Amino acid sequence: MAYIMVDVEADGPIPGDYSLISLGAVLVKPELDQTFFAQFRPISEQYVPPALAVSGYSREQTLGFPEPKGEMQRFKDWLTEVCPDRPIFISDNNGFDWMFVCWYFHHFLGENPFGHSSQNLGSLYKGLAKDTFVNFKHLRITPHTHHPVDDAKGNAEAMLEMKKMGLKLKL
Repeated sequence: MAYIMVDVEADGPIPGDYSLISLGAVLVKPELDQTFFAQFRPISEQYVPPALAVSGYSREQTLGFPEPKGEMQRFKDWLTEVCPDRPIFISDNNGFDWMFVCWYFHHFLGENPFGHSSQNLGSLYKGLAKDTFVNFKHLRITPHTHHPVDDAKGNAEAMLEMKKMGLKLKL
């Protein structure tokens, strides 16, 4: 099994009514040299301008992005390449990131290579620290830019720091 740190940017709060704009992922290993990036053409006419603005793209730019089905297939192929068996989805905010990735995989490919579960990096750190009020974000090295590869890489760095702090983690 392999941990895949994922981050997404979207133009609204839920998949289906709104669209995934970009996705970044990194294989959690010390080198952090296996990354994935995709951009997605909107699937809906609806969007929330402030949510889209976080991604750094205009609506006009996103309309020129690739079709989602092909990008999800590329993501699935990348997962197969970097994971000898089942990948484990982990993210900073898995409630948000997971719902978009799971929905897009099932909607466009009919299956989700991650299965039916995800893990939350923040919750992992709270358990490690034995404190539900702490935050892991100070463990990131790569700045949080809202480019999903940067953000996934920063979160993976934090996870690797947790390993140094005693988290049992098989890489």
